[in-house]
Parts: sequence; C-alpha cells; structure tokens
Amino acid sequence: MGPDPGLRPGWAAEPKWDGFRALVSVDARHVVLRSRRGTELAPAFTEVVAGAAQLPDAIALDGELVVWEEGRLAFERLQNRLPRRGAGAVRAAAEWPVHFFAFDRVCRTIG
Repeated sequence: MGPDPGLRPGWAAEPKWDGFRALVSVDARHVVLRSRRGTELAPAFTEVVAGAAQLPDAIALDGELVVWEEGRLAFERLQNRLPRRGAGAVRAAAEWPVHFFAFDRVCRTIG
C-alpha cells in the first residue's frame, strides 16, 4: 500500500484496488463469477471459484479481482489472465494468482 494519506480525524478512506470489479455468488453450491457488465469470468479465474465454493450457500459478494506481484498490484498480469481458459488458466493461476477483495455482501431475499 502507499503512504498514509494524512486524513483528518473522523475521516476514512479505502485504497483504490487496481483490478476488475466482480460479483461472486454461491447458490445451491453453484459458484458464479461475473464482471460488473455480466461477463462470465469463472473459466479464467478458477482459483477464485474454488475459494468461493467454501462460502455459505445463498450469498453474493461485490468486490475486486487483483494480482499481487512483488508487493504491488499488477493490473497487467490480471489482464493477461483474462483470455486464458482450461489448462492455460490453471497454469496462469499458479504463476499469477488472483485474489478477490470483497467490498460488500449483497443482500437478497431467499424463498
């Protein structure tokens, strides 16, 4: 992270994540990972789907997909991950793992 922004007392800030905005949801043990525009991201980011499978059922999280490299966010590595599928996605996950940082839990009515 960068230096302390020197906020005044009573103020708060959060870092700017340099990644892809995404929504992950789990329903009936089925994980869906989509971009903010609705593009299916699961085939490119298999490690995020595997991690989300451990979440409770009937949950949706809004957040950001990011790649860390040598202590910094590496947007270019994230971009390189997007077109990879299948075995290529698995190999890329080992080299440039993607992390999902949740902002908010999206509430929804079940039933």
